[in-house]
Amino acid sequence: MYFRKEAAEEVIQEITSVWLCTKESCNGWMRDNFAFDESPACGLCQSPMVKDTKLLPQLQNLSMDMKVSRRGVKIN
Repeated sequence: MYFRKEAAEEVIQEITSVWLCTKESCNGWMRDNFAFDESPACGLCQSPMVKDTKLLPQLQNLSMDMKVSRRGVKIN
């Protein structure tokens, strides 16, 4: 029998604005358009984060700008 591997679809990469954790031992980061706060804390270690860029696969965030649409009181 002969099986041919299908050609993989090419993933489009783009330079993306991200937040990086400032703690050296933590590798935490998040895309800026998925962050809720203007200056988020790391979700892994709660350290402050700094803005940077990364080359990442293109994603669409269909829920608009989460920072603008966020309303109400924070629930702990």
